Amino acid sequence: MPYTVTPIGVVRSCFKEKFAIPRQPQLAPAARGILELHPPFDQAHALEGLEQVSHVWLLFLFHQALEAEPRLRVRPPRLGGNRMVGVFATRSTHRPNGIGQSVVRLERIEPGRLHLSGIDLLDGTPVLDIKPYVPYADAVDDAHNGLANDAPELIPVRWTETSLEQARCEALRLGEPLQALIEQCLAQDPRPAYQTPTPERRYGTRLWDVEVRWHYPDPASITVVEVLRV
Repeated sequence: MPYTVTPIGVVRSCFKEKFAIPRQPQLAPAARGILELHPPFDQAHALEGLEQVSHVWLLFLFHQALEAEPRLRVRPPRLGGNRMVGVFATRSTHRPNGIGQSVVRLERIEPGRLHLSGIDLLDGTPVLDIKPYVPYADAVDDAHNGLANDAPELIPVRWTETSLEQARCEALRLGEPLQALIEQCLAQDPRPAYQTPTPERRYGTRLWDVEVRWHYPDPASITVVEVLRV
């Protein structure tokens, strides 16, 4: 039996492209955004009590990854991108109904707007629901996951003198921790797991209104080469 759902709001995010978005929330604390609520959920009494909550669960739509045909098996990047497992054993974006969930920090509340950090959501993501994080129920002491039990290993992120100065200037203009955001996102190595790039190859993504470009001088490190306003 089909059901219809209506978004309660939309996220305005620092992530303007899918590439380099952390694969899980909270891995980049400097990643910020605003959830703009639609009427009638933008009214103050809909948010009453939420000021006592530090983190919230967001249920959302992978609006740029919706598919007509369901995938029963996927290739998680965490497993190197070449091993297939059942879709329900992963947090792949290829969901049967395109629904995702993320726990994010609630920084502050304004009328009709929630300021968030630690997000992993693309700009324009439709949000279906908000639920408060409940520590005694949501943190399971003896939980385990044999496919992804530990946090991903990080790789060093270095800067050229020029790119570091560019990042600092743009951070001041934006009023955002841009340098930390770049380092937190790139340290998780956003390239496809099956790729071994040459030092000459440049990668790039857009954060806020700046284009960040980097390369791999060797397979185990990243150097940021440009941070340019677009």
